[in-house]
Amino acid sequence: MPSTSTTYGTITSNPTTFPSHAKHTRRPWPELFSLSSFCLPISAGDAKARIKINLSYFRVNYVIIALTILFLTLLWHPTSMIVFLITFIFWWFLYLFNDNPVVIFNRPVDDNVVLGVLSFATVLLLVLTHVGINVLVGLIIGVVVVGIHAAFRGTEDLGFLGEEEENGLLSVVGSQPLRPTSGYNRI
Repeated sequence: MPSTSTTYGTITSNPTTFPSHAKHTRRPWPELFSLSSFCLPISAGDAKARIKINLSYFRVNYVIIALTILFLTLLWHPTSMIVFLITFIFWWFLYLFNDNPVVIFNRPVDDNVVLGVLSFATVLLLVLTHVGINVLVGLIIGVVVVGIHAAFRGTEDLGFLGEEEENGLLSVVGSQPLRPTSGYNRI
């Protein structure tokens, strides 16, 4: 087990360390649904800021909610439910309960890329089972529910440093890719 303390003048390099913002966590459900933290935003700008912060902070929780809504729209389509459950296994192991970044060819894959690929694959596979309208309705309902929650949930009690706000769910477009802070050695 590596030492957690370093002395002055030593240079440590651990190829398995990843930046803290590359990891995502599921937040406690009582924190997500705390009734005391709901209030009306004072302006459209405030609602937009709340949505951005809440989408970043509760990212995994919102994905679970959207997947649950999508699953509920497939209840009377057994073939689509089987396809969804198979893709949900990939969601489970690659995104929802994976604390380490996905590594392909000895390179870590950004969480936003994993989220995008899993989302695209899920929608594509479900549309191929001829339930496109159900998928569309489920996605619209999921986006509306998550958007309303994110807009009305206050952000004052979240207690994070803001690093996730900059590198969260909405940072996919127009930002630099996440770079690890330590060097990687090619094997």
